[in-house]
Amino acid sequence: MKILVIGGNGQLGRELAAQGRPKGFLLKTVDLPEIDITSETSIRSVSEAFQPELVINAAAYTQVDRAESEPDLCRAVNCDGPRNLARCCREIQIPLIHVSTDFVFDGKKTTPYTEEDPPAPLSVYGRTKMDGERAVQANIAHHLIVRTAWLYSVHGQNFVQTMLKLGAERNELGVVDDQYGCPTCAADLAAAILAMAQHIADSRDISWGIYHYCGQGVASWCGFARKIFELAGRHQQFKLKRIKPLTTAQYPTAATRPANSALDCSKIAAHFGIRTIAWQESLEKTISRIYAK
Repeated sequence: MKILVIGGNGQLGRELAAQGRPKGFLLKTVDLPEIDITSETSIRSVSEAFQPELVINAAAYTQVDRAESEPDLCRAVNCDGPRNLARCCREIQIPLIHVSTDFVFDGKKTTPYTEEDPPAPLSVYGRTKMDGERAVQANIAHHLIVRTAWLYSVHGQNFVQTMLKLGAERNELGVVDDQYGCPTCAADLAAAILAMAQHIADSRDISWGIYHYCGQGVASWCGFARKIFELAGRHQQFKLKRIKPLTTAQYPTAATRPANSALDCSKIAAHFGIRTIAWQESLEKTISRIYAK
């Protein structure tokens, strides 16, 4: 199967490339400037040259706080881009897998969110991702939208990499302890998406729509940080002596974040047989990979 991956330079795009080719997929990854998803002309040009049988959109504007001051750019990438991709895929009659986020929810629910829960985003980023989902739904029937959360990997900028850097520089770190979610390894998410792609390649009966995939279990950002240093401490000495738990009020940000954005992943298990992995287990593997580089 020929798969076109949009956002090839990002955390997920790089993991899709690393895993997809050994699984036998003919996979092409693209990113700016080779493709601009805000331009239908650009999408058509790349599609005509490669002639994919499936498109995976792993591209997004993810600077959550900066989006509050750059709403037009954020909307162009997170809403207009998915709409353009959906239209192109519909025209050439191929499916689209689109990656979305837990930030489409307001965090007021005390249990994990299911795919049936209504979105109510609190930020520009969350609203544009919600609108991107709706643009996909409105423009192509054969779509899979995969919501994920708190993504990290051995590549790029993410919470794990930031903590390791700051822990080597500072004696104390203050980390928010009243926002809860599901840390997700990009390698695990890539494996899940490729498993969905294999179902499509095998022409199995697909239940199109929205699915959740994230690490198994729930943590606060502070709990996540503590686990990072517990595991990374096996590999290096840190200057860090103390992690101070903070409330959201003590750590104001431009964008409002949900207090609880944990996701229920039972639907993807039921329809695709895809099981989640304990976030602590995947974090341990990722940190080992980081220090093996």
